[in-house]
Amino acid sequence: MLPGTASLKQTGGRELAGIVFDADTIAARVRALGREITAAYPDGELLVLGLLKGSFIFLSDLVRRIERPLQVDFLVAASYGADTVSSGEVRLLYDPETTLRGKHILLVEDIVDTGKTLNRMVTLLRRRDPRSLDICALLHKHVAEHLELEPVFVGFDAPRSFLVGYGLDHAENFRHLPYIASLT
Repeated sequence: MLPGTASLKQTGGRELAGIVFDADTIAARVRALGREITAAYPDGELLVLGLLKGSFIFLSDLVRRIERPLQVDFLVAASYGADTVSSGEVRLLYDPETTLRGKHILLVEDIVDTGKTLNRMVTLLRRRDPRSLDICALLHKHVAEHLELEPVFVGFDAPRSFLVGYGLDHAENFRHLPYIASLT
């Protein structure tokens, strides 16, 4: 068991196997991504669109590192429920009210896994005529067989284990962890 995680085993009935990315490593990479994104969008309106719930901590840290004017909104989609494998069915639970036409849209995702959620969101967003559409993913597993749009900005290449922490969950548990860990 990881130090300081004794009570986490009872939360959700699962145990953490090990830390994959610690808090300091994540913070350094988010700073670097902020610099990359700032340089990539020198002009025009930038809308940072977070895919909830998993991206909320990453998005919060990221937008504070982007040194240019921007707007923030969210999408909510679901495909996992209480499982550790995507159901394959993507449901859109909240659609942004912000106008997307003519704006640079940066879709912020916690993890690219099967790509089904991401593909659904890319299709939906392209129909709204943005000036540009790019993806920033904290984690990329490189297992999706066909992505409509590859992430331009990636925090880390991720192992194929089920990951939690820093916004990622298992059945709504573990999001609050300051690091990313794998489950047993």
